[in-house]
Amino acid sequence: MTTDVFLFGTLRHDDLRAAVLNAAPAMSPATMAGHVQVDVQGYPVLVACDGAQAKGGLVALDASALARLDFYEGLFDYTRETATVLRDGAPVQAQVYRPGELPQVTDTRWEFTDWSARNADAAILAAHELFALAGVYAPEALKVRYPMLLAHAASQLRAGQAVQSATLRGDWGRDDVVSRQRMQPYAYFFGVQVDDLQFQRFDGSASNVVRRAGFVMSDAVTLLPYDPALDLVLVIEQFRYGPYMRGDANCWSLEPIAGRIDPGESPGECALREAQEEARLHLMQDALVPVGESYPSPGAISEYLYSFVALCDLSHADEGVAGLASEAEDIRSHVIPFERLMALIASGEVRNGPLIQTAYWLALNKARLQAR
Repeated sequence: MTTDVFLFGTLRHDDLRAAVLNAAPAMSPATMAGHVQVDVQGYPVLVACDGAQAKGGLVALDASALARLDFYEGLFDYTRETATVLRDGAPVQAQVYRPGELPQVTDTRWEFTDWSARNADAAILAAHELFALAGVYAPEALKVRYPMLLAHAASQLRAGQAVQSATLRGDWGRDDVVSRQRMQPYAYFFGVQVDDLQFQRFDGSASNVVRRAGFVMSDAVTLLPYDPALDLVLVIEQFRYGPYMRGDANCWSLEPIAGRIDPGESPGECALREAQEEARLHLMQDALVPVGESYPSPGAISEYLYSFVALCDLSHADEGVAGLASEAEDIRSHVIPFERLMALIASGEVRNGPLIQTAYWLALNKARLQAR
């Protein structure tokens, strides 16, 4: 026995649909009359619209595929309901997934081609990892984990496309590491990955099988706004859980603007977005000056940082409190002379690694940037 389901939006993509359903059932073109797909935080939502036709397709799913689809759509708070769709102009009763509570929508149309170009590859990787975890972790945990799975998948793709330099280090490849067994003993917002692996030694032999564990995180940016005319910088201050876990007496940290790179977003686009969210700074792409790229702690976490300085006018910068309420952010901005920042580093009040690294880079390059 099969159930007809009308799929629209991201699941029109053949490879993502195959990853979610663990099958490749035939899909016949279909439409839902009187509806349009609008963009809500990057995802398509069906909204009533007179005269419109929402494109999709009909698939006949068995119980196993339908259960996988219910699980996947449930991560987005979508549930099935019966609707009438058109196949070859004829009405057909089918199941369609709709949000339980319609979010606030805009007039922005969701475009399949745009999503495919920017997000499809990451969504496919994330779906495969999601279903590998589905038999181990509760849906409530994976609902929290999924956005980070998607961001990590985008990071994997970015890493695979990066040009690798090997002029001093050995010219190694991923084939020089063999994972004998992989586990993920923890999955919530962050994940923990454990590999029993062997790596090639410098003498050409394979190492013994060793166990390595680390936090699975995603790529991020850091940004230090700098006013070359007034020699001012903007740093932010916020509560940080890391110092709290360590037992620090003061868990509020002076830092650069920073944030995770969203899927489909470039490091530069992320830097501009975070500047607006965390410090109410509206910057242009040409304000960004790359400082470098780095793994802050390569022995334990997969996080990779793209660090920038932003050349801007800080004479009227807002020193108030900002941040996203949806992420419980409470972020205070400080505009201070660059000399004061260096004094704070020397005194130990600044203990954020990326801020120290960027400040010393700025000290070496200030004259060049001021000349610009």
